[in-house]
Amino acid sequence: MTLYTTTDSPLGELLLVGEESATARGGTALVSLSVPGQKGGATVQDGWTRDAEAFTAIAAELRAYFGGSRTGFAIEYAAGRGTDFQRRVWKALEAIPYGTTLSYGEIAARIGAPRAAVRAVGTAIGANPLLVVRPCHRVIGASGALSGYAGGIDRKRQLLDLENPHRTA
Repeated sequence: MTLYTTTDSPLGELLLVGEESATARGGTALVSLSVPGQKGGATVQDGWTRDAEAFTAIAAELRAYFGGSRTGFAIEYAAGRGTDFQRRVWKALEAIPYGTTLSYGEIAARIGAPRAAVRAVGTAIGANPLLVVRPCHRVIGASGALSGYAGGIDRKRQLLDLENPHRTA
């Protein structure tokens, strides 16, 4: 069964979508986390069940992150999403430490893809259904420029500033 709720955040109202899971803390595995106006973001579908209680643990982790007391997440994600290439890129995103950034080329290298795969890496990052918790905002252009974020560059800057208030770019 697909469950959803919304929760307030400094980025605006977040849409959380999940599936029941016997192994997830709180009983819900996260399928999607979207921000308002997100390119390719989830929208509530017929047949989904609104259930704020199912997302209590996830919402608590998000509040702690936005409050500055959490630097990572212990949220279970629903399995089986994305292509093999996307999953490799997404796993590389999850390994980027809090407060740091990598370039698209560095992500390509980390997954063993050729430098020419930078565009494909960017496309896979753009398809990330779990903004914030799978930190695609930590990937920047080779020049250090903030580029490409499905939630918008202003939100990307906001997240990077939260994680590293002394950041200069």
